[in-house]
Amino acid sequence: MTSPTSPTGPTPDGPRAERPGADPPYPRHWEADIVASDGRIVHLRPILPSDADALLDFHKQLSDRTRYLRYFGPYPRIPPRDLERFVTVDHHKRVAILALLGDEIIAVGRYEGLSDPGTPDAPVASAEVAFVVRDDHQGRGLGSILLEHLAAAARENGLSHFEAEVLVENHQMVRVFREAGYQVRRAFAEGVLHLEFDIDPTERSIAVRDSREQAAEARSVANVLHPTSVAVIGASTDPAKIGHAVLANLLRANFTGPVYPVNADARSVRGVRAYASVTDIPDPVDLAVVAIPAAGVDDVMDSCLEKGVKALVVVSAGFADAGGDGSSAERRLVTEARAHGMRVIGPNALGVANLDDAVRLNATLAPDLPARGRLGFFCQSGALGTAILATAKNRGLGLSTFVSAGNRADVSANDLLQYWQTDAETDVVLLYLETFGNPRKFGRLARRLARTKPVVAVKSGRNTAPSRIREAAVPIDEASVRALFEQSGVIRVDTIAQLFDTALLLAYQPMPQGRRVAVVGNSSALNVLVTDSLLDEGMVGAGDPVDVGVTASPEAFAHAVRSALEAGGEAEADSAVVVFVPPIATPGTEYARVLRETVADSGKPVVAVFLAVEGVPAELAVPLPDGTPGPGSVPSYASPERAVQALSRVARYAAWRAQPLGDFVPPEGLDVERARSLVRGWAAAERERVLTDDEAVRLLECFGVEVTAFRRVRGAEEAAAAADELGYPIAIKAVGDRWRHRTDLVGVRLDLGSAAAVRRAFADVERVTGKDEVYVQRMAPKGISCVLEVAEDPSFGSLLSFGISGMATQLLDDRAFRVLPLSRDDAAALIRAPRAAPLLTGYRGSEPVRLDALEDLALRIGAMVEELPEVRSLAVDPVLASPEGAFVTGARVVLGPPPTRDAPDAPRRLR
Repeated sequence: MTSPTSPTGPTPDGPRAERPGADPPYPRHWEADIVASDGRIVHLRPILPSDADALLDFHKQLSDRTRYLRYFGPYPRIPPRDLERFVTVDHHKRVAILALLGDEIIAVGRYEGLSDPGTPDAPVASAEVAFVVRDDHQGRGLGSILLEHLAAAARENGLSHFEAEVLVENHQMVRVFREAGYQVRRAFAEGVLHLEFDIDPTERSIAVRDSREQAAEARSVANVLHPTSVAVIGASTDPAKIGHAVLANLLRANFTGPVYPVNADARSVRGVRAYASVTDIPDPVDLAVVAIPAAGVDDVMDSCLEKGVKALVVVSAGFADAGGDGSSAERRLVTEARAHGMRVIGPNALGVANLDDAVRLNATLAPDLPARGRLGFFCQSGALGTAILATAKNRGLGLSTFVSAGNRADVSANDLLQYWQTDAETDVVLLYLETFGNPRKFGRLARRLARTKPVVAVKSGRNTAPSRIREAAVPIDEASVRALFEQSGVIRVDTIAQLFDTALLLAYQPMPQGRRVAVVGNSSALNVLVTDSLLDEGMVGAGDPVDVGVTASPEAFAHAVRSALEAGGEAEADSAVVVFVPPIATPGTEYARVLRETVADSGKPVVAVFLAVEGVPAELAVPLPDGTPGPGSVPSYASPERAVQALSRVARYAAWRAQPLGDFVPPEGLDVERARSLVRGWAAAERERVLTDDEAVRLLECFGVEVTAFRRVRGAEEAAAAADELGYPIAIKAVGDRWRHRTDLVGVRLDLGSAAAVRRAFADVERVTGKDEVYVQRMAPKGISCVLEVAEDPSFGSLLSFGISGMATQLLDDRAFRVLPLSRDDAAALIRAPRAAPLLTGYRGSEPVRLDALEDLALRIGAMVEELPEVRSLAVDPVLASPEGAFVTGARVVLGPPPTRDAPDAPRRLR
């Protein structure tokens, strides 16, 4: 996997490279931890002059063939002159990035700017690219990773084009370029392929990146959940210690591989031979469970690194959860582990489990796990994990895999979403989340996963945001989470009980095709409760509820349920709620049996409020060969309300999944380069700046957003002259934020049809405000006043809100939110989401406004904020929506330092 930088001999940099300047600034932001295709971690960073000795060692370890393919000749050693050039770069025209495992270089990628000989001082737009990978690390996808990061660095430096020279027999390197997703042009001469391609991201190159990221991160989680051997470091002979509990649980679960207790003071633990150190274990160790005090973890790390352990599960507490020095110890733990290729679960984790019969891994502190099933569960809280597992078992839910990440210092929910995307043993994903590490990535991954597998999530901390956020009418953190989940198709629930209510339905019943629900029961009172709950949840009753009466036989009960499910016309149902209260001295077992058999082949979901039982009682279960409930089992709920709520959540999810996948194609007519040039001229490096009216108009114009023509003037005569210039009718508006958004419009005069009317209006506004300065603006077509606003969430990035102006909607905070970036479907849903949205669609006979114009405006505002991270807040207010279109009559834009966030086209990296 190598490629030369020059076809003309062993001098790798070729005659066209330029000497770097003195002491170029080191681009620290290029450093990254990445996941290779085998799931192990590799660290990337720019080269430094101090890397000379390590580079020589790296070169010595290359095979003769690798050197030949890289340098077009033997090149057995690097001469001093070449070595100096290799390690001394300017990080601009000449860039080199190292891939490291510990302190060892395992791959090098570089590009050399190509200057026009006639104009050597002109800006460089093209560069020659090459990389070489150590033989024992070839096949791990490092060439593709280096190409991604070199292209990102080149784009940052203003380059747009890469070239490469590759020997025709270097099939691996040719494949790297061919499969990168760029449009590669080729020329062949004398056994050498000359390749050229533009490095601007394409839809295909981003798809390639995402696919490789998914495979690599899924593999890294598979290394944790499918180990062939496990060491328990701190395996204690004291049953009260966590090291003893983890070892006991591994043995009790009959893990299919060897288990090695590590205890320097014991010859054996629970009858299994113990070792003083991980390095004393004679066989390879895939997974190490660390159960010693935090103060001793540094020493353990050294032995794990020496042993080549693939992953760590740290159940010990005392890290970031303890504050103070614990946070530093946690960062050091993850840094060291990643530097040597390992992933970390925890610290302060409950552990991991894989119930596959081929693995039978219970590396947790929980003694009893649920049965094997089709649910994958990620829990951020170690403290709640045991209770969550016990509840799942009691409710009859089986798990495929379980991960409790504790402090989530490394492996997070995002990694598990990548794993479950292609895990054939998992059909439904459950999440208990406390925080998000990378919410933008979470949204991208969840949206993709939810298209094929339901994702149900509890997000704690809904009412515990920081005080500055809680003071908002709707806390921005809560709005962000709600919008993120809605856009991603995640089924959001508020409690653990609701999580399992929803999971029961998804695990055992088909999804509904609509919101029409049949109600059958033997209690009219309970039927009424079901009907009320359906209305509360926006569901629709299919025909009248059927009351079979308390004396109905099992056969009559079954007939009523079958008839409800098979009814047509107005009574046709998409699902059913069945309520049964056993009469005194009448056993319900037979009724449960006939219900299970009746609904088995209906193809419609059925939920029950049955026998005062929640979960899947044996009478309602369709058992699998191992005796656990399988598909077709009927879940039972403790109350009609909970049954209907679960059904409603799944129905909403089914509707989301049935919608076409939204596209992220930007609107036409954007001039992004001009906008960036404007922002560079205005933005201050370390403070926020409110754009002037004229500046805001110019910036919005770059994105196809036109502000209704206006002038800012002083005095009545200037106002009249401006009105004559703009054309009547005219509006006069007071200047200043105090008057801008007052709902009583005390600082506004509308529909002025003459110069005299303008002078009188000016006098009125001057009398109210005490200022002789006003806006004179041409009247836009009359319409419904709306507002689109972008705010910056410190965790989620930019959040776009939409609402209809007015006192009532402000008091009720009737706004809808979406997290950027925005798809066309997201824009359509945003405009239709406020409770007052019917005002836009012809409420009480009014003429509908052009919703497509509002959607287009939302897309343009979203594109502006995505392309210009310096835009920290933006409001277009008011926007007058009418049958003629959407007309912006006011705008406010604030620039500031760009937030730290991953660009959509950024190369792969771990946080």
